[in-house]
Amino acid sequence: MPHQFSVIIPIYNRPDEMDELLQSLCQQTIVNFEVIVVEDGSTTPCWHVVEKYKSQLDIHYFAKTNSGPGDSRNFGAAQACTDYFIFFDSDCLIPPQYFERLANKINAQDIACFGGPDKAHRTFSPIQKAISYSMTAMLTTGGMRGGSEQMIKFHPRSFNMGFSRKVFDLTQGFSAMRFGEDVDFSLRVEKLGITCWLIADCYVYHKRRTDFGKFYKQIFNSGIARINLYLKHPSSLKLTHFFPSAFVVGSIAALVLLTFGVYLPLYLLLIYCLLLWLDSGWSNKSIYIGWLSLVATWVQMYAYGLGFMTSCWNRIILKKEEFSAFNKNFYK
Repeated sequence: MPHQFSVIIPIYNRPDEMDELLQSLCQQTIVNFEVIVVEDGSTTPCWHVVEKYKSQLDIHYFAKTNSGPGDSRNFGAAQACTDYFIFFDSDCLIPPQYFERLANKINAQDIACFGGPDKAHRTFSPIQKAISYSMTAMLTTGGMRGGSEQMIKFHPRSFNMGFSRKVFDLTQGFSAMRFGEDVDFSLRVEKLGITCWLIADCYVYHKRRTDFGKFYKQIFNSGIARINLYLKHPSSLKLTHFFPSAFVVGSIAALVLLTFGVYLPLYLLLIYCLLLWLDSGWSNKSIYIGWLSLVATWVQMYAYGLGFMTSCWNRIILKKEEFSAFNKNFYK
């Protein structure tokens, strides 16, 4: 029976992650997909990991010179044998029912482009669970990353998204942007009048970064990318995108005002932190992860806010060309 989906995974220097991802794909309740692994100029390749799974998966390995995740996804799509492409980041684990749920949804409705949310797996470290909370909670990102199927507009991210070959041909795939290329793709699909569906049941377990330093670098680039996206798609900039910068300015102002005997801003900040701790502690059933979530949220807010403000200064005020920082962190 021919496969329904082509799973495309770009990777850069993360063979251990690939091992775990492929293992999770072997545990699917239905295996109606081929797997295409695109090694993007890695110095620590994963071909030996791929070899382990050739008897369990219809898997194909390609190595190329480094050109970034977006171009690597396009390369993988060009090798695909099916008419529907699914994209995962290498730091994801796929629940066993993922493809069964996806096939049921796509077969029941005409879905040309979709994305799914991410969650923290029970085996993740406390820091990874805290980072996952800061990236997905209503109190931090406002549910922008796929918290509810009631969202009016949803922009899939590359860690968990898929689209038909027809959509790929119409858009010519991912752009040359090295950060924000997945949101750029979603926005171009939207401009074509194609709906990007959110399939909440098709979630993945997303490990993200393993420490706060790496997390800061990743999110700083996301802040930069938001202004790059705004200059390409002016209507994409929303009020919520200003919240991290407001948090940075507001928290610094609260400390300055404290020296003048003005306590209200600091009290508001403490109330917000208390709500974060309670919400994360409850949802993760751990007071410790609740505290770590406070740290993760502050790292996220400052990283995104500073990246956003840096990009505003360089791209809007100084009129510089598109740029990024921490360029070794392309793979999220």
